[in-house]
Amino acid sequence: MERLLAAKDFQRAFPLLVDAYRRKLFGLAYSFLHNAAQAEEAAQDILVKVWTGLPYYDPSAASLSTWIHAIGRNTCISLLRHSAIRASVSLEEPGVLHAAEQRHHTPAEPTSALDCERLLATLPQAQRQILALFYLQGKSYEEVAAMLDMPVGTVKSHLHRARKSLAEKLGDHRP
Repeated sequence: MERLLAAKDFQRAFPLLVDAYRRKLFGLAYSFLHNAAQAEEAAQDILVKVWTGLPYYDPSAASLSTWIHAIGRNTCISLLRHSAIRASVSLEEPGVLHAAEQRHHTPAEPTSALDCERLLATLPQAQRQILALFYLQGKSYEEVAAMLDMPVGTVKSHLHRARKSLAEKLGDHRP
């Protein structure tokens, strides 16, 4: 793919790029939006932006994955800023208080992917993103820092806090 990009053969490179990054972009968008349909739409928007930006991609400035991730992150942030995705929920609404109480009385150990997803959703967005990049995508501290445009120390700090928070929520209070 890099050879095709270097040769400016975007027509042949783009389908390979879509195959390589479609799922990762969906996961990134989902980590921001918490809605599968919106994440799918956002992933498509990201791919369109990548397609239009390919002629301007400079491999000496960033790796392809870092460049694509930055486009994805910025697209998701724009969506959050300019939409009603972050609707607030009131405890006055029917069922919301009951659901909150039920959640408080659920077992501490996650038993399904949905339980894990809910547990991760309790973390701040930056921590969720760092966990996803570090553990699910196997990125190094340095790669995560470059992708999120933050210092390596901040990445390590967020990762430590996320692990600690998850351990506390699971009832594991070991140091």
